[in-house]
Amino acid sequence: MAEYYMHELHRFLGELAVNNNREWFAANRQRYDCLRQSWLDDVDRLIAAMAQWEPAVAGFTARDVTYRIYRDTRFSPDKSPFKTYFSSAPGPYGRHSARAGYYIETGTDGRSGLYGGLWCPEPQVLKKMRRAIVDNIEEFESITMHPDFVRYFPEWCGQQLKTVPKGWDRDHPQAPLLRLKDYGRVNYVGAEYFMNPSWPEITAERFKALKPFVDFLNYTIDE
Repeated sequence: MAEYYMHELHRFLGELAVNNNREWFAANRQRYDCLRQSWLDDVDRLIAAMAQWEPAVAGFTARDVTYRIYRDTRFSPDKSPFKTYFSSAPGPYGRHSARAGYYIETGTDGRSGLYGGLWCPEPQVLKKMRRAIVDNIEEFESITMHPDFVRYFPEWCGQQLKTVPKGWDRDHPQAPLLRLKDYGRVNYVGAEYFMNPSWPEITAERFKALKPFVDFLNYTIDE
């Protein structure tokens, strides 16, 4: 039986990490193209599995939700031209949305994981989110304390303030939630998680536990 491509993908990304230049990439472009196609095939399987409980994703293909490997170096002191990971955002709004959604990443930087939620919201959206969480704290906690949610997405992921934002009592009972600047959750599953050829279907089942959370965030944005 042929070796699952994911082992070769991580070998490629590991080599890219120490040869992050256009010359090396050009010499290995055929390897990259083959690996990217295999990744796209798996992401299409993920989308198909997610569509069973999130019909809005059914209209997307893997190419619609997968990010390019090229880094935007315009405002970064690190001018390395390539990312050392593969990533996709198989949510109902695609990869360039300002709404809450789902995200997967695997690579060499220690961030291989399953992610879901809202990152970098506009200031007014962030204010709405804090107010909605406080005003609906019982509903929000019923979502974020659900056993499957806690099991599959145990950590908050993103930036947070050192103190509660202006206008809120510093001793507010929801202070830890109010300090958040991103409302995202993550499970750092590690690169080995993606070595299982069934990871797309397993991931879809885990993302299902995130749906009430993602829906709460997007409902708040739409209000």
